[in-house]
Amino acid sequence: MSNNQIDEQPLVTLLSDFGDRDVYVGIMKGVIAQINPRLTVVDLTHQIPPQDIAAARFSLMNAYAHFPLGTVHLAVVDPGVGSKRRAIAVEFAQGFLVGPDNGIFSGVLSQNPAIAAVELTNLNYWRTPQPSKTFHGRDIFAPVAANLANGVPLKQLGQAIEPVSLVNLDIGNCKQTTSSVVGCIQYIDRFGNLVSNIPASYVQGKSWYVQVAGLSVPGCETYSEVKVGDIIALVGSHGWVEIAINCGDAHSQLQINLQDVLEVLFFSENQTSEYC
Repeated sequence: MSNNQIDEQPLVTLLSDFGDRDVYVGIMKGVIAQINPRLTVVDLTHQIPPQDIAAARFSLMNAYAHFPLGTVHLAVVDPGVGSKRRAIAVEFAQGFLVGPDNGIFSGVLSQNPAIAAVELTNLNYWRTPQPSKTFHGRDIFAPVAANLANGVPLKQLGQAIEPVSLVNLDIGNCKQTTSSVVGCIQYIDRFGNLVSNIPASYVQGKSWYVQVAGLSVPGCETYSEVKVGDIIALVGSHGWVEIAINCGDAHSQLQINLQDVLEVLFFSENQTSEYC
């Protein structure tokens, strides 16, 4: 992507596990504003559970497509801060990614592969040549993101690295058999909905149900198709099969957790679902 493809009003998104109690998010916005106060900054979320790279991966993967071409996505969930893990910036078809090389971007890149990537070694684009060992969001990532949004070419930010060398956070792939799809839980949202790694394309136009933790859960289209308090499987707005409880918390009530296995099974043509 050439610099003249960047939107005339550059945009930066922020995602972190910093929460809203402390000043960390505000400080990063201040650093960005020092470089260009006219940049639009959008908070995706700062409520990622502490050090939960998998939750950050999922959240960014399901947000980036809703932003204009050229958007710079700054994500900081960084339990390896201060270690030898790389600080990176990545160009992909819809914009740029800035943050730690710990797998946080692997969801996005599984859908839109990297065009180019650099390790952030050019100190001229850091806030200070002696960054804090605990706050690279302030000292490295925020100023780099602001400079990218300002049109600084990716290659000026540091040493080029092979995109295939970027860390991939392995959450497992769903596997299709002749009669089912086997996957796992990849994310749990604040409502307790259990989001699988099985995409909607596997169940569209079919009658289906889910087996998980000894339960058979009907595959439906809306929550209203079951009674309040009943378990349901459906495709969420994010485009993945999920398990929920109508007006309830599936995670706490069912004790189903991240990486737990589930299986989507299909009714044959002469079968009908008794559920939905």
